[in-house]
Amino acid sequence: MMFYPMCRRFQFSFQLPSVYQVFESVARKYDVMNDMMSLGIHRVWKDLLLLKMHPFPGTQLLDVAGGTGDIAFRFLNYVQAQHQRKQKRQLRAQQNLSWEEIAKKYQNQEDSLGGSRVMVCDINKEMLKMGKQKACARGYKAGLAWVLGDAEELPFDDDKFDVYTIAFGIRNVTHIDRALQEAHRVLKPGGRFLCLEFSQVNNPLVSRLYDVYSFQVIPVLGEVIAGDWKSYQYLVESIRQFPPQEEFKEMIEDAGFQKVTYENLTSGIVAIHSGFKL
Repeated sequence: MMFYPMCRRFQFSFQLPSVYQVFESVARKYDVMNDMMSLGIHRVWKDLLLLKMHPFPGTQLLDVAGGTGDIAFRFLNYVQAQHQRKQKRQLRAQQNLSWEEIAKKYQNQEDSLGGSRVMVCDINKEMLKMGKQKACARGYKAGLAWVLGDAEELPFDDDKFDVYTIAFGIRNVTHIDRALQEAHRVLKPGGRFLCLEFSQVNNPLVSRLYDVYSFQVIPVLGEVIAGDWKSYQYLVESIRQFPPQEEFKEMIEDAGFQKVTYENLTSGIVAIHSGFKL
């Protein structure tokens, strides 16, 4: 997730330091809190984002606000599985290969990704630190890079990436329109924008239950697990003040994207927004 000073349009019920400072302080408990707050469902949502992306070997991905690596690791797993299936098909078609030749095809970790790479960009040093530690512990090395950067002024050339993702981060950007314009700039022609974000619940019963859980349970979990009630009170209120699905769809279109759509998940608690640079 990516964190910025609060946008002036936000009206919170309490005084809070910069959002950067807030999430810098809870970075170590971030993954645990995600599991506790969503009852683990955030993992399913992120898996669905990858299925919607359906990256092919050779895909160049920019994951913005992805400091802890959740999307990046899923991407690497996905493209590696795709490439391995392709290799197996090729091996079956080449029955005369020696064992040495077969082994060589599986030795190079870079080759196992089919040329795919993911660049994780986040403005928060602590979140990047946690992501790097997770990558090291899980053995992710090839095809993965980490960059400190601002979503509103990305440190990349034009027309560089095939896919841009941002998961649960764009609502914390001060100027969402600028971040969307930057996403459009760094994507190649034909490139795809994908955003996974909390949204507006479209089921009245679910909405009432969600409000109770959000305002009465999540801040308490934040205090008990992370020792920070205010940070998670901010989280809840920032979710409620994020534009609803149709309004955000229009913002994506205004940034220059075409064929913009969204898919509600879990009664609209979150939505996956998609658009193309054509």
